[in-house]
Amino acid sequence: MAGGREIKTKIKSVQNTRKVTRALEMVSASKIRKAQERMKSSRPYAQAMKQLIGHLAQASSEFQHPYLVERPDPRRVGYIIISSDRGLAGGLNNNLFRKLLGEIRQWQDQGVEVDVVTIGQKATVFFRRLKVDMLASVTHLGDTPEVEQLIGIIKVMLDGYTDGSLDRVFLSYNHFVNTMTQKASFDQLLPLPASETQVVKHDWDYIYEPDAETVLAHVLTRYVESLVYQAVMENVASEHAARMVAMKSASDNATKLIDTLNLVYNKARQAAITQEISEIVGGAAAV
Repeated sequence: MAGGREIKTKIKSVQNTRKVTRALEMVSASKIRKAQERMKSSRPYAQAMKQLIGHLAQASSEFQHPYLVERPDPRRVGYIIISSDRGLAGGLNNNLFRKLLGEIRQWQDQGVEVDVVTIGQKATVFFRRLKVDMLASVTHLGDTPEVEQLIGIIKVMLDGYTDGSLDRVFLSYNHFVNTMTQKASFDQLLPLPASETQVVKHDWDYIYEPDAETVLAHVLTRYVESLVYQAVMENVASEHAARMVAMKSASDNATKLIDTLNLVYNKARQAAITQEISEIVGGAAAV
């Protein structure tokens, strides 16, 4: 059994760790509400953009934008991967990366090459070690990211799809369900999935000014940007929720460990006292 001084050192160390985890828990708890408000405030715009693009896709326009055309037998696909910049968020990032690696492996087994752009320090560090082409990355967006910070990496993927080097573009992020649940999500950005276009075409069309190509190129670009920005906001809220839950669990475990170490310390102290009494009694008897 360890000595009393060693046990007291362990107790002090765990107490210090508990102070850190409780502080992180309180910080995330204070930030999660604002993160949820920002996430919810951006949802109506993203939903309105989806509805608008669905209407445009159903219109019987003579011009068919490349973003709306399905390309058979893809040879190269791209992923926009969103993660957190910091750790201590439980399995939030690892769960997303594990599922994403499964999808990437399936593409590679079919002979399809994979390009990625990453948002967040964790994804950037992780995918640099893998056999995928990382085209761009952006990190340290903070708790209040702006669309302007994302335009660069989004343009990399849009340009790749436009010039034909990419046949499909996917978005990978953590979807915020509630404080206790965050779900790894994979959405197809380009071409626009059939669920958005609803396949059926109407016999009417819009009047475009100056022309359909210019208007659709602008609107579809804003559509992709809105979806990526909304995914970033979802991921920020998921990060704070996951960190709050993880740090609460760590604090609870630290409390249990402190109780266990206190019990061990008391037993060791009692054993030491008993041994001292036995030695005194034995010495007195010998005299």
